[in-house]
Amino acid sequence: MNEPAETSVRTDGENLVYTVDEALASVGFGKFQGLVLVYAGLAWFAYAMEVMILSFVGPAVKSQWDLSSSQESLLSTAVFGGMLIGSFFWGLVSDHHGRRQTIISPLIPCINYMLKGFLGATLLTCGAGLLSAFSPNYASLVILRCLVGSGLGGGSVFSSWILEFVPASHRGKRMLLLSWFWAFGTIFEALLAWMVMPRLSWRWLLAVSCLPAFALLLFYSHVPESPRYLCMKGRINDAYNILEKIALLNQSKLPPGELVPDSTIGLDEESATSEYTPLLSTTEKMDLDFRSGFQSFLMLFSSKLIRTTLLLWELLFGNVFSYYGIILLTSELSSGQSRCGSNLLKSENPDSLYINVFISNLAELPGILLSATIVDRIGRKLTVAFTFVLAGIFLLPLVYHQSATLTMSFLFGARMSTKAAYSVATIYVQELYPTSVRATGAGAANAAGKVGGMICPLVAVGLVTSCQITEAIILFEVLMAISAVCVMFIPVDTKGQKLCDSIDVSDSKQVVVGQ
Repeated sequence: MNEPAETSVRTDGENLVYTVDEALASVGFGKFQGLVLVYAGLAWFAYAMEVMILSFVGPAVKSQWDLSSSQESLLSTAVFGGMLIGSFFWGLVSDHHGRRQTIISPLIPCINYMLKGFLGATLLTCGAGLLSAFSPNYASLVILRCLVGSGLGGGSVFSSWILEFVPASHRGKRMLLLSWFWAFGTIFEALLAWMVMPRLSWRWLLAVSCLPAFALLLFYSHVPESPRYLCMKGRINDAYNILEKIALLNQSKLPPGELVPDSTIGLDEESATSEYTPLLSTTEKMDLDFRSGFQSFLMLFSSKLIRTTLLLWELLFGNVFSYYGIILLTSELSSGQSRCGSNLLKSENPDSLYINVFISNLAELPGILLSATIVDRIGRKLTVAFTFVLAGIFLLPLVYHQSATLTMSFLFGARMSTKAAYSVATIYVQELYPTSVRATGAGAANAAGKVGGMICPLVAVGLVTSCQITEAIILFEVLMAISAVCVMFIPVDTKGQKLCDSIDVSDSKQVVVGQ
């Protein structure tokens, strides 16, 4: 499994030196990265289940509590609203406190210890997910699912974390391994709903679906911090210790010499405070934390990043809108609750909803295979643009009435293509930003995507139930076309490029990604 790469030896005066990128290239992709991938993958598996559950709980709750279509849509919108807040929040504090050591509350020491990084997001997801199974009414269910969404927003931090352990060579294919866990999570949730819903109820499905996330808590104490983040923060010894463990577990060796930062001037080094400020009061620490986080966010709109930031926001908005819209569209066309006979996928089989959603979820697998095959060959930009165009081709025939078989086939192809685009886009976002604002940038982009997730239920549920399927499909087509164009205007394609830790403030021509 270990695939070390050749590295060049550099000198700083008379001393041999190497960077984190060169160290990772030397130790290769091996057992250590495999274990990190499994941990992050388990998180994506659990989070995918929590998102996929919307396809089954919405129609069931609508029927049991006699809800309107808008109330059913609000249930999904609340989850994405929580994810919007969570994506931005977790990304912001991750860049300030670390991928692992993201502290939520500086006021209560015990909460400081327990609610940090992955642990905080996971506890929020698990706790609110379990409590939502006992919701006494519609309002409490909406509030609790919104809290679940806030925890799910931490998924972008997992992506930033694992990205910083992976060598540059073939990084696209290896990062796409995370998408397999997401795909299997959606498939598993469909099977679980198929088994639980007809025999028990949606409450049992909510309770059982949050169990995989609890497994993350068991191994949290063994989770390492990102060596790239530590090095960028000047904690060279801590970064070196982790790199040594990687080399030991991968049965490789670090390059000869001394570990040095990729850049001596960090993006926020002049304004950021040290993580170790014992003489500051709690109020002063909170003020410094707030100002540092605000500066990280403002950096996304600097002259070097604003174009990339705005294009990524539109890309994620269109991608998330189309991806989750197709999921909910499949659910609505299968539920048989439409007033105008638009339930094209409805059959006499009472399990048709679960069967159709399960088949649609299987489309994730060829979608990931497609993206993995071409991402390191034609690059990130062309891969995303091509898969968006492919999704548009599959969706276009649904403007006209089709048979159930053809409708399911076209939705399968569209789901496959949007999954391929989404998988590559999430990697691309992480690669484009420097380490010092990577989680903030990725979190903000994902938050923009969640705005699309909040709006798409109004389309997939509202337009379909009001007999406006054609309008819904055309809207999907337009958004995917705009996203395909936007990705081509992003300045840099990160295929095969090293990650950048910071922006050289003295060089206005430097690109975001290190060459």
